[in-house]
Amino acid sequence: MRRAADGWHAVLRIGAVDHHVWFKDPPVLGASYAAELPFDGDFEARAYAARRLWRVMSGRMPGPAFHQLSKQRRERLSAAIRARDAHSAGGSYRIVAEALFGKRRIPDRAWKTHDLRNRTIRLVQGGLALVRGGYRKLLRPGRREE
Repeated sequence: MRRAADGWHAVLRIGAVDHHVWFKDPPVLGASYAAELPFDGDFEARAYAARRLWRVMSGRMPGPAFHQLSKQRRERLSAAIRARDAHSAGGSYRIVAEALFGKRRIPDRAWKTHDLRNRTIRLVQGGLALVRGGYRKLLRPGRREE
């Protein structure tokens, strides 16, 4: 638990799940609490998180996380960060591509028009966008439309 300018922040680990909780005032042991959920753009995610916390506090399984990245998306994000790091360290797009895809897949000729060159450039740009704050979009998934 830590105190911040806006209140008290705690991480409750129940089972294998971390639940992040915020208190306006210092929490009191044994007191009863209620969830206060503002009707804003994050209401759906907050309500889902509150329900998961309530479920584990009631001895039930929490259910799936509100937003999980697919294996393919996680691999692409990892490749983007690796590509950005290698390029920022001075590696050319060709060197970055060799590190990501293997030297055998990179042609000696026709590199300028090869699809892996374009893919490498997109990965570097994607990694740069993440570093510049785009990673926050991962923390706030797109809205679910019903």
